[in-house]
Amino acid sequence: MATVELTKDNFDKVVNGNDMVIIDFWAPWCGPCRGFAPVFEAASEKYSDIVFGKINSDEQQELSAQFGIRSIPTLLIFREQVGIFSQPGALPASQLDQIITQAKALDMKEVHAEVEKRIKEQDEAAARKSA
Repeated sequence: MATVELTKDNFDKVVNGNDMVIIDFWAPWCGPCRGFAPVFEAASEKYSDIVFGKINSDEQQELSAQFGIRSIPTLLIFREQVGIFSQPGALPASQLDQIITQAKALDMKEVHAEVEKRIKEQDEAAARKSA
């Protein structure tokens, strides 16, 4: 599967409509981004069950700001609409494969339970603060 260009207009639809989405924040002027691009594209061909998206950080500054992108390339992985991985820097193919394997192996029931627990704790802390 070829990579999908993600923008603020299609981001939510792509992330919410797919089990796993791997995103590469990049820019045309970035040398490491250009070096990582073939690795990312090859992975998109190898893992046809995953959506691979690219976000041009120059053109999509809102999305870059939303995710606190300060360095490119930055890799972001969503699984079942939960951000499970974020790392700046170009990766070799073997390390990207390893990260994908680990992301696929996550027990998402545990991840969702942890997310719910943290939201509840934040809500309780906010309630105490406003009381």
